[in-house]
Amino acid sequence: MLKNSNLSIVASFLGLWITSFFENKVQIIFGFILILSFGILHGANDLVVFKKINATNSATSFLKLISSYVIIVLFSAMLFTIIPWLALLLFIIVSGYHFGEQHWQELEIKNFRLLLPIFQFNYGIFILILLFVFHVTEVEEIIFSIIGINITFINFTYLVLIFGFTLGIFFVYLYCTSIKFRENSIEEILYLLVFSILFKVGSLIWGFALYFILWHSIPSLRDQVKFLYGNYSFNNFKMYFKSAFVYWIISLLGILILYLFFKDYRLFNALFFSFLASITFPHAWVILKMFKK
Repeated sequence: MLKNSNLSIVASFLGLWITSFFENKVQIIFGFILILSFGILHGANDLVVFKKINATNSATSFLKLISSYVIIVLFSAMLFTIIPWLALLLFIIVSGYHFGEQHWQELEIKNFRLLLPIFQFNYGIFILILLFVFHVTEVEEIIFSIIGINITFINFTYLVLIFGFTLGIFFVYLYCTSIKFRENSIEEILYLLVFSILFKVGSLIWGFALYFILWHSIPSLRDQVKFLYGNYSFNNFKMYFKSAFVYWIISLLGILILYLFFKDYRLFNALFFSFLASITFPHAWVILKMFKK
């Protein structure tokens, strides 16, 4: 479960208050700035994290690590080109699990271990659909620009009710079986209320950016710093930033090239989210291995 959540709540509402003075286009700019800063940065050190995970395997060279990572990225990009609807579906599924895994990485379900990843997936997907349901028109436009399929036949309200219902069942089960969950159950329900307000009041990009940065990327950064250097401190964060800097700049340059060649708003949105998907697949895989370690 999240640490420093009170600070995240305050920062979330501060972000909403500040952007309430700006029109939607300005909110989108602020949202992209957040995503391109902490959002991209929190996945820029994947190779370093993966290298430490495999530190005991002398046969694994750094070149092999880079090759494996690049292959996954290229395969993801190719999938978006050949079968975009499948790539997008996988992106939503992987992202949902990844968000839930980060939020609930300290939770343990001893009797039925398989329930934990199912619960994490349910939680993360619920968060994503909760965001979609407040911005259906924008979501439909972005998805159409990515896969060329009109998804107006999908009822996001029904989906949020279905996943919300199953999430409620999980909450009841965990309340009855987990002391740690029971101690934090009221807070967790409060967080869902906070997310609902963020997504309802903010624009699609700004609401997503606030959640993605404050509730996912920054906690993930802390966990990665602790994994790499033993504990979280400002000095250790600087070491993390130095090692991630080159990969972070390469990612930003890639996005800049996309923007220069495809300045059309809808087309750039499609390519931008496709790019995020391509780097999300290997990142989620690395973090999954890190938590197991």
